[in-house]
Amino acid sequence: MAVRIEKSGSVWTVIHSRPEARNAMDPTSADALLAAFEEFDADAEANVAVFWGEGGAFCAGWDLKTVSDLDLNDPVGALNFPKHGGKPPRGPLGPSRLELSKPVIAAVEGPAVAGGMELAMWCDVRVMAESAYFGVYCRRWGVPLIDGGTVRLPRLVGMGKAMEIILTGRQVPAEEAYRIGLAEKIVPHGAARQAAEEMAHGIAHFPQACVRADRLSAYRAWGKPVRAGLESEWATSAGIVKAEGIRGATRFADGKGRHGDFRDI
Repeated sequence: MAVRIEKSGSVWTVIHSRPEARNAMDPTSADALLAAFEEFDADAEANVAVFWGEGGAFCAGWDLKTVSDLDLNDPVGALNFPKHGGKPPRGPLGPSRLELSKPVIAAVEGPAVAGGMELAMWCDVRVMAESAYFGVYCRRWGVPLIDGGTVRLPRLVGMGKAMEIILTGRQVPAEEAYRIGLAEKIVPHGAARQAAEEMAHGIAHFPQACVRADRLSAYRAWGKPVRAGLESEWATSAGIVKAEGIRGATRFADGKGRHGDFRDI
């Protein structure tokens, strides 16, 4: 089984395991990953997911053997997209077109290149091993970024730096990824999964309606004028004050969480 889920309380770790192909994505894995993340989003007991590639590679991208056998006449294939709304088909790399309601953290070891880089950018946060790296390696084969890379990379690092990374196809090591905002945490080699799961448990410990509302508001406000962004934030989050905020403030008033201690909230 190329994809499996390991659960620890409300934290799910979604594992892609094709080590013989450095976790390059074939249709079977893409379908299984899509199903795994849809299951995660639908499960009321699940709060945060970690996405990890087993065997020392996050994902080496779209399996080029699959690309070489593409059926360009498939009307519902991964290369097609609905023109007038509707749910898009899965991305070539699986979940890259999903818009989840809950956080996902990428635990990146080894290469996360081409479509693998796009999958890491699909996640909300990236934890990278110091030996890991990104790169638009598909540049050398004439395969474009079609799993969100041209959309998400400029938002993370700015247009100029995104263009340089996209056009040159060069390697982006972990230290640089952290420096330019493409990774949020760097850890020793082999420690990415553990660090990502620790972060996930910390997030899962908080009141979840608030976590999800703030996450959604940040995405919805992107690219809007300030006033429109503020209105969007209010529309997304105001009800959470009533649903969770008043109860949380009451717990604080009763003595919980003082002096930055969040262990018993």
